[in-house]
Amino acid sequence: MSGLRITAVPGVPEVRAGADLVELFCAALDGAGLDVLNGDVVTVTSKVVAKAEGRVVPCADDEEAKVALVEREAVRVLRRRGTLRLTETAHGFICANAGIDLSNTEQGTAVLLPVDPDRSARRFRAELARVRGVSVAVVVTDTFGRVWRNGVTDVALGSAGLRPVLDLRGTTDGNGRVLQATEVAIVDELAGAVDLVLGKSSRTPFAVVRGLDASYFGEGSVKEHVVRSANDDLFR
Repeated sequence: MSGLRITAVPGVPEVRAGADLVELFCAALDGAGLDVLNGDVVTVTSKVVAKAEGRVVPCADDEEAKVALVEREAVRVLRRRGTLRLTETAHGFICANAGIDLSNTEQGTAVLLPVDPDRSARRFRAELARVRGVSVAVVVTDTFGRVWRNGVTDVALGSAGLRPVLDLRGTTDGNGRVLQATEVAIVDELAGAVDLVLGKSSRTPFAVVRGLDASYFGEGSVKEHVVRSANDDLFR
């Protein structure tokens, strides 16, 4: 693989509950004179997935109400500091404030995470194959913070059609040494790269990634292959 082309798809209207995301994606593609081909990766932000799936809830504009919503949505609160909660979600994600989003949503509302982002990715992929006749991978992305490092980046919450983690253990490096622990989070790397193109306030929830090596495509899910179990996590 010598390069990737990442194209944001403009012209997507505000997404409401019950919206057909594939229909919106295809209409935006056509309106912008873009296409999607076999072997592409389509990324979609978790916020529009959640909105389409009716995961927008009322939330009063005060800190007490926001904290109460976070604690209701979390299955476990690991740390508390002021109004910040470090939480575990029902998906197994460890993230700030249960992944609840208060940006780019109507006043007095909050957007929860999709119930099953892997399933959402599978449905999008299957429907796109039906209406456009193309075989693509799909990644559902969201913005997360990271332990030990400042700043946020996008990661994958769900995926379909990709090997989420490339396991290089047992292969050799350039000096012939056997790799013992190297596993590459392909879906997270894609999500972070796409975020450089989408930005945080441009209202472009879709992107098309072209040029990914064919060896990265395959079966797997974020829940099964990316989320580390509590038994393997030294910090829980």
